[in-house]
Amino acid sequence: MRYGLVGSSGRMGHEIKEVFSAHELVLEVDESGIFRRGEPNVFVDFSNRSVLATTLQLCSQYGAGLVIGTTALAEEDMKAIKELSNHVPVVQSYNFSTGINILKILLRESASLFEGMDVEIIETHHNKKKDVPSGTAIILKEALGREVPVHSLRIGGVPGDHTIFFANEGEVLQISHHAISRRVFAIGALRAAEFCVSAKNGFYSFEEVLRWTQKR
Repeated sequence: MRYGLVGSSGRMGHEIKEVFSAHELVLEVDESGIFRRGEPNVFVDFSNRSVLATTLQLCSQYGAGLVIGTTALAEEDMKAIKELSNHVPVVQSYNFSTGINILKILLRESASLFEGMDVEIIETHHNKKKDVPSGTAIILKEALGREVPVHSLRIGGVPGDHTIFFANEGEVLQISHHAISRRVFAIGALRAAEFCVSAKNGFYSFEEVLRWTQKR
């Protein structure tokens, strides 16, 4: 696999380069410019929405798939990404952790069991994360299918913690996910990139990548 990496000098960029070490990094984008050593067949972007236009242009130029984990995307950003997916395979998610995506499935399939209970979410991330609430908290709330209060903490270097609390008059149930390091997201990005290089054009979720992995 020949891949391009947007945000190659950032913290996630370094994690991705280590996890993708068996593959060939042929194009890098960072604050100082674009560095080309070959033609990628997939791009990985976990950077910032301010460079999204560059990412989309490069994917179109090379006919390369896209794995995008950028958060705080606006409606017009998603529209542009879905337009690209008419021409190349795109995997988009606000969280590429296997555990979070399994949790999303469990919440969606059991949501009716929690009817009548109070539900609230607490999400914690490092103090440099700008979007509040996190994209992950949003997808967990959507999985529950109802409006849920979300409380956000931005402290220290926490990669990402999410806890959903369910309570009635007599009991409290909490379900938590704790990301030990950013590497978990890079591992998910590798699965998604391997999926992209063989997938048909289209817009895919990371949940679809996980189901594809099970069938291999």
